Amino acid sequence: MDTIRNFSNRGYGLLNDEIFITGDTFNLAKKAVGGAIQAITSVVKNDINQSIALIRPPGHHALQESASGLCIFNNIANSILYLRKKLGYHKKIAIVDIDAHLGDGILQYFYDDPNVLYFSVHEYDFVEGDIGFIDELGEGEGIGKNINFPIPLNISDVDFFEFMDLLEPILNEFNPELIIIAAGFDLYFADPIGNGLLTSITYYKFTEKLLKLAENICEGRLAFILEGGYSLIGLPQCIYAVIKALLGEDYESPLFEQLDFPFESNRESIYKIKNSLRNLLIEYWSSFGGKKL
Repeated sequence: MDTIRNFSNRGYGLLNDEIFITGDTFNLAKKAVGGAIQAITSVVKNDINQSIALIRPPGHHALQESASGLCIFNNIANSILYLRKKLGYHKKIAIVDIDAHLGDGILQYFYDDPNVLYFSVHEYDFVEGDIGFIDELGEGEGIGKNINFPIPLNISDVDFFEFMDLLEPILNEFNPELIIIAAGFDLYFADPIGNGLLTSITYYKFTEKLLKLAENICEGRLAFILEGGYSLIGLPQCIYAVIKALLGEDYESPLFEQLDFPFESNRESIYKIKNSLRNLLIEYWSSFGGKKL
C-alpha cells in the first residue's frame, strides 16, 4: 500500500513492468475496494438481496504483498477481511470467478481457508504463471475448497456451461451464507485481451442460474464484483444483461451478437477436464458419490 501511495503522491510510477501509476491511482483503488465492501456488506446485512459493484481497477490478481496483473488492491479479498475484522462475520462464503484469467490473488488469500470456497473458470493460457491447474485444490484445512476449471481457448456459448455440472452440487454441499461473483467479462467475443467467443446472452443465463442457486442455498444473497472486461462495446452490454437477469426481466441479445460465428466445439476437451477434475474432487465432496468416471 505504501508503494502505491508514494508513487501516486509523486504523480507517476511503473510496477512490475505492467501497472502504470498516476496521481489518482491510490485514491481510485481505495474507492474500488470501498465499492466492493459496500456491495457485499449491503447483502450481508440484508439491506438488499443482490448487488453489483461497477468498479475499476479490478482486483482478483492483486496479491497480499503486491499489486499484480492490472490490479492494485484485491477488492473481493479485502471485502471478506473487512467482514471478518469489522463485522465479526465468519460464515462460509463462496466465490465464483468467471474472468478469462485465474484470480491468483484470491487463490493466494484463501488457499488454506476452510470457510471460503473459490471456484475459478479460466482459460488455459496461464498468464499468472505456473498455477491454475486442476490439481491445485487448496492446502491444510482448505483442501478441496480451491477449484480450478481451466477451459480451452475460443470457448463458445454452446460449451461454456459444462462447469455447472461440478459447481452446482459443490455449492449445495458447501452451503455458503453468501455467494460472490468475480465478474470478469473478458471471455466476450470482442474483448481485446481474452480469447473467448461468448456473447452477452451467456452472461444473462449464467446470472439466472446463479441467482436460482443463491435463492435455494442462501436466501438469494449474491454479489457481483466487476473484474476484467475491456471491450467498449461488450462490457456495457454484458453488464446490462447481468442487471436484467438480477431484476428478473427478459433479455434479448443485440443484433450484432446474433450473427452465426464460425467456431469449433470444444465439448470433448471440456468433458475430459470436467471428468478429471471430478475424479480429484470426490475425495472432498460427497456430492459425487465417491465413484470415479
